[in-house]
Amino acid sequence: MGSNEYPGHLRPVPDSGDSTAPKLDPEAGGTPGLTAPVSRGRSAGFITDVLIELGCVSQERVDQAIEAARTAGAPPEALLLTEGAINGDQLSRAIAERYGLDHIDLSAYQVDMAAANLIAVNTARRYRALPVGFVDKQTLLVAMADPTNVLAVDDIQIATGLDCRVAVAAEEDIEALIVRLNTLQSAVSEAVVEGEEEAEDELAEVADFEVSAEDAPVIKLVYSILGQAVGEGASDIHFEPAEGEMRVRFRIDGVLREAAHVPSRMVSAVISRVKIMSDLNIAEKRVPQDGRVSVTVEAKKVDLRVTTLPTQRGEGATIRILDKENAQRTLDELGMDGDSRGRFQEAFQQAYGAVLVTGPTGSGKSTTLYAALREMNTVDKKIITVEDPVEYQLDGVSQINVNRKAGLDFATGLRSILRADPDVVMVGEIRDGETARIAIEAALTGHMMLSTLHTNDAPGAITRLMKMGIEPFLTASSVDCVVAQRLARKLCSHCKRRTVVPPEALGEMGMRVGGDLEAYEPVGCARCNQSGYRGRVGIYSVMKMSERIKDMTVSQAAEADIGAAAREEGMLTLREDGLRKVRAGQTSLEEILRVTA
Repeated sequence: MGSNEYPGHLRPVPDSGDSTAPKLDPEAGGTPGLTAPVSRGRSAGFITDVLIELGCVSQERVDQAIEAARTAGAPPEALLLTEGAINGDQLSRAIAERYGLDHIDLSAYQVDMAAANLIAVNTARRYRALPVGFVDKQTLLVAMADPTNVLAVDDIQIATGLDCRVAVAAEEDIEALIVRLNTLQSAVSEAVVEGEEEAEDELAEVADFEVSAEDAPVIKLVYSILGQAVGEGASDIHFEPAEGEMRVRFRIDGVLREAAHVPSRMVSAVISRVKIMSDLNIAEKRVPQDGRVSVTVEAKKVDLRVTTLPTQRGEGATIRILDKENAQRTLDELGMDGDSRGRFQEAFQQAYGAVLVTGPTGSGKSTTLYAALREMNTVDKKIITVEDPVEYQLDGVSQINVNRKAGLDFATGLRSILRADPDVVMVGEIRDGETARIAIEAALTGHMMLSTLHTNDAPGAITRLMKMGIEPFLTASSVDCVVAQRLARKLCSHCKRRTVVPPEALGEMGMRVGGDLEAYEPVGCARCNQSGYRGRVGIYSVMKMSERIKDMTVSQAAEADIGAAAREEGMLTLREDGLRKVRAGQTSLEEILRVTA
C-alpha cells in the first residue's frame, strides 16, 4: 500500500444525492462527535509519528516505547496506552489521521440504535466494530478500533447488505457501547422468540414483579429495561410506538438517549406489562391513565410513576423513576454556595412569610423544597403539603395528593390545610390567581409558605405574581426570598480533562470573565457510559427581598432593574453561579450555556 493510498474498504463513500437521507458532514463540523482528518488519504510512517504531531506525547517518550517494544512484543503505541502516556481517545485520533479517516467520539455522537442492532453483539465484540448510524440509505457508518481489519468490514457488509464507511473510535468506547447493547438486545431477542401471543397469555397470569427463569420473556424484557435505566441513573423511560417497532429511550441527566428498539408485535405485550405492574386497566387503550408502583431493582427501592398515552401509532407509556435518595438530600448536598445558602436558610427559618423556588420543569425545584422541609421538620412544627403528585414521602410531614376528579386541587387543598393549624405549608406549584391569593394570605397570617413558580429567573417571580392578580404591596409584604435554579450535568470525575477557553471565545458567547477561563471538558469513559457526564449539579440564583427590593416591587419597577439591584446586594445570576462551578471542575462551559440560554 502506497503512503497516500487507502485500504480498499476505507475509501470515502460518495454522496448518494438522496435529499431525504441524513448527511454526515465532518468537514463542516455539522455532525457532533464526528471529526474529519487533516488530510484524506494521509499516511505517516508510524502511528507514533502522528501521536507526536498531534502533541499527545514527546519524541523522547516515543523513543523509550520503541525500545521497550522490541522486547515486549507489542506495538509502541500499545505500550504508551498501557503505561498511561496517552489515552484511548488520543490513540484513536492518531489512527484516524494515519489512515486519513474520520474520527468518531462516541461520547458526543448520537448513536442510531437501529443501526447498532443490525449486527449480533458477538460479531461486534469479535471485531471491535459497531454500526452507529446511516450515511445514506445504502451505507452504514461503522465505528472501529482497528480500521485495517478488512475481514470485519466484509462480514458487516454481508450481514447487513449495506456498504460501510469506517470511522475510528477508542476501543474502550466501543466495548462500553456493546455492553450496553447486549443487556437489552438479549432480552428483546428472547421475548421475540417466545412470541407475542404466548407472552400476553403468561402476562395475564402474573401479577407480581418478581422475576425468575420461569417467567414470561416479556416480563424479563421490561425488567431488563427498568434495571438498565436505574443502573444508568435515568429519571424517565419512554416507550414510544413508531412505524414497525417501539422505540425505548432513557432520560439521563436531563438528556434523552435511545436504549432499545422493540419489534411491533411485542409492543402490546410490553405496554400491558407496564400497565399490570402499575395497576392500570389493560383493556382501556383509548384514554390516558396514571399509576404508581414501588419496586426493588438492582437492590435499590424506587418508586415508579407511570403515564400511558394513546398515540396515532398505538399506546405508549412513560415511567418516571423517583429515586428516594433525592428526598434525603440536605442543603449542603444541593450545591449552593455559602452566601446563597445563608439567604435561603434565613428566609425559611422565619416564623412566617413566603419562599418561592422558580425554574422550568425538571430543574430540581421539588428537591430543593424537600431539603428545606427536612431542616424545618422538628417536633415543635406541624408541616402539611399539597402536591401533584406526592413524589417522595417524608416522615413527620402530612402530605396531600391533588385529586382533581374528586374536586381536590391546589386551591381547595390549601384552604383545608389552613384550617388544620399548620406552622409550615408547602404547595407544589402556584399555577393560578386563586392559589396565589390563598398562598400570600397564608404567608401574611402566621404561616411559613413554600411553593414553586415557572419563571426564568428570580426577579421574574415578582412579575409573575402581579400577572396573577396579586397586588405589588402584598407581594412585597409576604415574599422573603426567591430561588431560581437549573440542573446542569456534572462532569465525570474519572475522565474529564482540563482546558482553557480564551477571552475571544467567551466574548462570542456573550460572556466576560477578564482573561482566560480555566475549565474542564467532557471526554467519556465506561463509568459515565461514554457521555462525559455523570449526575447533575444545581445552579442557583438566590434573591433576598431586602427593603430596597420591596420598595421597587411596590413601585412596580422593571424586572431588569430589580435584578440589577439584587446583584448589587450580592445576588449571583444563574450564569455567574454556573461559571463558579465551571472553574471548580463540576460542569462544563457548554453545559452552563445550555441550561441558562
